Amino acid sequence: MTEEIQTPGDEGEDFRSGFVCFVGRPNTGKSTLTNALVGTKVAITSSRPQTTRSTIRGIVNRPDSQIVLVDTPGLHRPRTLLGQRLNDLVRDTYSEVDLICLTIPADEKIGPGDKYILEQVRHMAPRTPLMGVVTKIDKVGRDKVAEQLLAVSAFLGDGCDVIPVSATSGEQVEDLVRLIASKMKPGPAFYPDGEITDTDDDTMMAELIREAALEGVRDELPHSLAVVIEEVLEREKTEAQEKSGKPAMLEVHALLYVERPSQKAIIIGKGGSRLKSVGTAARGEIEKLLGRKVYLSLHVKVAKDWQRDPKQLGRLGF
Repeated sequence: MTEEIQTPGDEGEDFRSGFVCFVGRPNTGKSTLTNALVGTKVAITSSRPQTTRSTIRGIVNRPDSQIVLVDTPGLHRPRTLLGQRLNDLVRDTYSEVDLICLTIPADEKIGPGDKYILEQVRHMAPRTPLMGVVTKIDKVGRDKVAEQLLAVSAFLGDGCDVIPVSATSGEQVEDLVRLIASKMKPGPAFYPDGEITDTDDDTMMAELIREAALEGVRDELPHSLAVVIEEVLEREKTEAQEKSGKPAMLEVHALLYVERPSQKAIIIGKGGSRLKSVGTAARGEIEKLLGRKVYLSLHVKVAKDWQRDPKQLGRLGF
């Protein structure tokens, strides 16, 4: 017995599709949850807050639905021009999606940051349906999860569903997909079956390099680090690649911009050791993304106070 596979254009009347945005304080698990729902990495994750810089679209394909996840930067009180532009990016997204999911961790009490975000969501997108997602339930016991579900339900008010989930363990992930899909309108798929993101390769590579560079560094660095893919070149195929039919190696040249010489020293490390480890980690992820071997060249430059300079922000893609 063969299973019927639906493709865009021949979905049945029960097929549902729509755009969904995860919002929440920085480091509440939005990017990790996006990756878990899609089934592979499309958004960078980090223990450092405020690492997501762009609206990454992750595409969740199921036989009866297609959910397009828009992973935005965390909404926060901006202190720089970059912060203001990231917030504008988030606000623009609010009015364009079919559902907003507010993420609140199971192991943290609802605080002023959550209240600020809820106020902004209700002000900027009063007609967009809202749902609560209690994340990181693998970190606490069942009693604590139940307590947080009640707290978030009371916080959001009547008419808002709340669901617990662990992106790390996978618990309730499929239940979340089904609940989100149930809130989408009947309609065709927006992207061909099998696509997982509409973000271009250069943006994804830059994000993966930032993710590797942010691991294990001081709190000040995430806001000050920007990555630009300067050049991508395809080398000539080797004789072995010709015989095997494998693609040629890619050369990827990237620039990492920081605001101060002291930050440059942090990125490079003693004798260049840290930059080398960043390159090794990022190269592995980029090779998974592209499905081919990559030679990755990284250079670090200082662009003084780029977060506050409109011209430099423009050159760096913001």
